[in-house]
Amino acid sequence: MRLAAKSPRFALQVFDGERPKTAPARKERYEADPFGELGAAAKVKGLKQRFADRVLVMTTEKCFVNCRHCTRQGIFGKSRIVETDADLERCIGYVKAHPEVRDVLLSGGDILTLPDAKVMKFVKAFAALEQVEVVRVCTRAVCANPLRVTARLARALGRTRKVWVNTQFNCADELTAEAREAAARLVEAGVPVSCQTVLLKGVNDSAEEMLRLFRALTAARIRPYYVFMCDPIPGIDRFRVSLSKARAIERKCAESIGGLALPRFVMDLPGARRKVPICER
Repeated sequence: MRLAAKSPRFALQVFDGERPKTAPARKERYEADPFGELGAAAKVKGLKQRFADRVLVMTTEKCFVNCRHCTRQGIFGKSRIVETDADLERCIGYVKAHPEVRDVLLSGGDILTLPDAKVMKFVKAFAALEQVEVVRVCTRAVCANPLRVTARLARALGRTRKVWVNTQFNCADELTAEAREAAARLVEAGVPVSCQTVLLKGVNDSAEEMLRLFRALTAARIRPYYVFMCDPIPGIDRFRVSLSKARAIERKCAESIGGLALPRFVMDLPGARRKVPICER
């Protein structure tokens, strides 16, 4: 067992191989809210900040898919979301009071579970701020409900000239014809699309599967952005991939595909001031 990182609140354990069969299994001790989203990271109702230049706005707790590996699975029903105009104004006021914030993530839950009018209300509110350079629409809809990404919505997002869409695909088979068409609607409306993938044991934990995904994404004009190790949350041990195997996958991918199609393999660690590349742990 290798102790990968420490913080005042938390220690993330990353296992480099199989436990000896003769040794008793040692349980990994994870917290439901390792990133303090219900505590220190919560700044005003519905707004969280962990990193200096960006904030996350909780637009809803509804999702198209309840992912087993979701970082917020342990705090569903507990997060404070933006529910009223007054809540939104307080979030805007917080951003204005922190001029170093240049990037606003609209998340939850999934913002595209909301009607277009509400989606654009959030988008326009933050895009109107001169200091904000990027408004990220964080959604699984491109993968899980691609018909939700209509041409009308794509055009509205594109008109702001600040919106990026962050989505998640975990294997190439998820890139259906409908998903590729949804991505095309966004890209052709001037909205860049990036993909964050989670490394999952038994799903995509081989260089072959990852390379197939990266090639499918770039063919669909979706930028492979990050590959995350499983977040330090309880209940997903069955999906965790060892650090040594993740490094081997990353190395093989880097030797097999150009940089345009190669995302960064990282871990999100409590207390860290950045997403930590797996090669540094």
